[in-house]
Amino acid sequence: MDAKVIWRGGLSFNGTANTGFLVPVGADASVGGANDGSRPMELLAIGLAGCTAMDVISILQKKRQEVTDFEVQTHLERRESHPRVFTQAVIEYLVTGHNVDETAVVRAIELSATTYCSAQAMFSKLMPIEIKYHIYEDLGDGQRDLITSGIYTQAEQVAS
Repeated sequence: MDAKVIWRGGLSFNGTANTGFLVPVGADASVGGANDGSRPMELLAIGLAGCTAMDVISILQKKRQEVTDFEVQTHLERRESHPRVFTQAVIEYLVTGHNVDETAVVRAIELSATTYCSAQAMFSKLMPIEIKYHIYEDLGDGQRDLITSGIYTQAEQVAS
């Protein structure tokens, strides 16, 4: 994989990789930026969420789960001093559907965490990752009812 950023001036860039899609990358005005793009560390967090989300939803679809809404949230803590690396993460899966099976959700999360998600495999070598899930029954008209919540524990994690 190849990627690059092209300077637009100040602390503003356009990022691109093999697919050719452009991603604006910028900095906060407090450090001289124009607040006109995602921060590089935000893109890493989005990459983690996107990588595991694609795995989990595709596995749930193969397991014929009737998912009507799906979201993956990540929360990453950063060190206060430079370099401000990530020190721990929480990945949270919100699965909404009709009669979604908890076992199927947990298995999909497990396969993503242990086999398929390159971003999660890489980050898990650097910091502890807590994995949570919430399964909701879709009641229609944007309404949902929480059925169950849980925590998935990976066998191998880096100690904090």
